[in-house]
Amino acid sequence: MEMSMASTTVSFPLPNSTCTKKTFRLSTPFLKKHLFGSTLPCFLSSKVPLKRCSLNLLPTSMKSSVSEAPSEKKRQLMRRSDIRNIAIVAHVDHGKTTLVDSMLKQAKVFRDNQFVQERIMDSNDIERERGITILSKNTSITYKDTKINIIDTPGHSDFGGEVERILNMVEGVLLVVDSVEGPMPQTRFVLKKALEFGHAVVVVVNKIDRPSARPEFVVNSTFELFIELNATDEQCDFQVIYASGIKGKAGLSPENLGEDLGPLFEAVIRCIPGPKINKNGALQMLATNIEYEEHKGRIAIGRVHAGSLRRGMDVKICTSEDECRFGRVSELFVYEKFSRVPAETVEAGDICAVCGIDDIQIGETIADKSEGKPLPTIKVEEPTVKMSFSVNTSPFVGREGKYVTSRNLRDRLYRELERNLAMKVEDGETADTFIVSGRGTLHITILIENMRREGYEFMVGPPKVINKKEGDKLLEPYEIATVEVPEEHMGSVVELLGKRRGQMFDMQGLGSEGTTFLKYKIPTRGLLGLRNSILTASRGTAILNTIFDSYGPWAGDISTRDLGSLIAFEDGTSTSYALMSSQDRGQLFIGPGVDVYKGQIVGIHQRPGDLALNVCKKKAATNVRSNKEVTVVLDTPLDFSLDDCIEYIQEDELVEVTPSSIRMLKNPKATKKTR
Repeated sequence: MEMSMASTTVSFPLPNSTCTKKTFRLSTPFLKKHLFGSTLPCFLSSKVPLKRCSLNLLPTSMKSSVSEAPSEKKRQLMRRSDIRNIAIVAHVDHGKTTLVDSMLKQAKVFRDNQFVQERIMDSNDIERERGITILSKNTSITYKDTKINIIDTPGHSDFGGEVERILNMVEGVLLVVDSVEGPMPQTRFVLKKALEFGHAVVVVVNKIDRPSARPEFVVNSTFELFIELNATDEQCDFQVIYASGIKGKAGLSPENLGEDLGPLFEAVIRCIPGPKINKNGALQMLATNIEYEEHKGRIAIGRVHAGSLRRGMDVKICTSEDECRFGRVSELFVYEKFSRVPAETVEAGDICAVCGIDDIQIGETIADKSEGKPLPTIKVEEPTVKMSFSVNTSPFVGREGKYVTSRNLRDRLYRELERNLAMKVEDGETADTFIVSGRGTLHITILIENMRREGYEFMVGPPKVINKKEGDKLLEPYEIATVEVPEEHMGSVVELLGKRRGQMFDMQGLGSEGTTFLKYKIPTRGLLGLRNSILTASRGTAILNTIFDSYGPWAGDISTRDLGSLIAFEDGTSTSYALMSSQDRGQLFIGPGVDVYKGQIVGIHQRPGDLALNVCKKKAATNVRSNKEVTVVLDTPLDFSLDDCIEYIQEDELVEVTPSSIRMLKNPKATKKTR
């Protein structure tokens, strides 16, 4: 292997391939950090001995000694070679769940004649409708006598709390990266967390069969991300697998994919270590996830760190050294293939589900009754957005919902905290108002959608950012926003982000598709209601992704909506006659024959400021002529989803949520701005 001191190109032999050398262009940060370092990453196969990947730039070979003197505690720990615990992490839509589908099929989890639906891990109704993963799920496969526990994780930054606690259960991660887009904001977030835990990483360049795939750029960008996040030399020496999740193929080079995912399974067993366990120590298991079943009650899911857990065993449940209580394990399950299977004993290193402890919480330790000690509790990052939830006070209250009182609302919100660690609930200014804080509007919107389907009826206010004060300075959260937009719509998107105090720090062209990739640092306030505006400005072609970056100085006033609302003038049922004249004033949300009440928002005004309309006016009985009746032609009303409504409303507006309807209204307690 040679490298010129002045050059930024490294060449080294490529094993198991017809070509003799592979060239990678490395960026300046890499050279600055590693010019006199020890190792160059073996991008292509960890079968290559480490010394073949060493970078001997100086006459004397300089090899790093990373190993430290092991402590007494480490000497007691041993590795289990028959188990691998892995999490599959990636940015949204990079193909995690589809890849897990192929892994399950090829591990013969299902019968040959069994019907298997797409994205089998997305079992929740909302996940299927939206095509995203919201909750992390466990499964396991067996490959060459090794049990591989797989955890599928969400890709949206709003559900980052799920990813953070799941990383407590595993020793390694499969980092899935799209072969065109490369590392995205959530890729950075999950990788940062995995590296902080010291986990081994296998990089999977997925969707390699896309026409504009650029694997070399993606691998180099991923490596630069490792360097940027201060990864150790061992972590930078990551294995790269090229795969097509939907076709179920993988290989060590993009041009030479195997017939199945064999190379991926081999890489998992070879590159990700087995769990470090204290086999003969006192029992320790950290509850990382909670599920609930009607017959079994609360089920705690986690990894046994030390000792062994038996069915019927008396245990101690610890929050900290001082706070402990006792309980008994009534049932014990392990994950085999796609289901939970009863077990008598679970040894250290395996992931299991425990029943019988009704009051267990996420982050608590199930420990040996006499000698057990608690493990460190799980910490997740603070929420950045809050919304107010209150009881429904509209004239239509109680028509459609089953649970309508403040007590019902309080119980449900506080019950959510048991499972959703990244969320916070506080009592509001009045007895029937609650402040719910989360990682983003999507995080809270999913809770609202779940409650709606359970039969709850309530009102929510507009999302607000959570500011901080440091001395006299007011700080607000900033996010990194990445936008993929076709070149012809780039001007209007850049103008829109500029109005919302966004600062562009990167712009690049993407492949041959004529798409531009923009990166902005923008206040979280500027992102509220931005998604719809960007889709309108780009005619539905732009893709917006955001992730929390840091707190920064207050950016000043931001105007998120230029137009006012059209408001119903009185209670009643809308008529075609009234709507025909009303639609000249703006775009309507309702059609004829819809019950409305005074103060309800029925459309978007075409000018700034609100306008009250009578949408229930009927044609006078005397206004009948002998000539032919005029045909009424109405525009199709706008159909706003729950997410759209929450993005649309402003300070003096609310969203009324019921099991069968979503309405917007002016807040009666707010100061009136109606024309």
